[in-house]
Amino acid sequence: MRESNSQLSTVFDIQEILKILPHRYPFLLVDRVIHLDLNENLIIGLKNVTMNEFFFQGHFPEVPIMPGVLLLEALAQVGGILIHQKGFAHKIALLLNVNNAKFRKPVKPGDQIHLQAKALHLGSRAGKVQGTALVDGQVVAEAEIGFVLMEKGQLSPKSP
Repeated sequence: MRESNSQLSTVFDIQEILKILPHRYPFLLVDRVIHLDLNENLIIGLKNVTMNEFFFQGHFPEVPIMPGVLLLEALAQVGGILIHQKGFAHKIALLLNVNNAKFRKPVKPGDQIHLQAKALHLGSRAGKVQGTALVDGQVVAEAEIGFVLMEKGQLSPKSP
């Protein structure tokens, strides 16, 4: 892991993200991490939105707009990377609740989303992050995202 104070450098590329998050196509919504400050409990990731995204086929195909629920998922995934780096690599964060979600502007093909997550609380069993999504410096979505931490082995499929 490389800590970064500059938004120009890559802290985690997609290959490193794949080692951290369990998500895969089409639900991996973070392309890279450009800032990580463990002292400030802050992470910033990027999502490049292209017309090739699977959801544009059915979500307002005449005027494509990224679904708000996927913006929340992208923020949760960046928060999951932060949680992993804060010493919880042996656990997985599962969505518990979303509070105070606001969608301020539509996200369209060609946009690059800056996904910011700041830990508000991190405990051994649960926590909360404040997520903010920005396009061109303008807030497009924000929410408080609560999660529960579970041991990765607890999620294994049960044998018949």
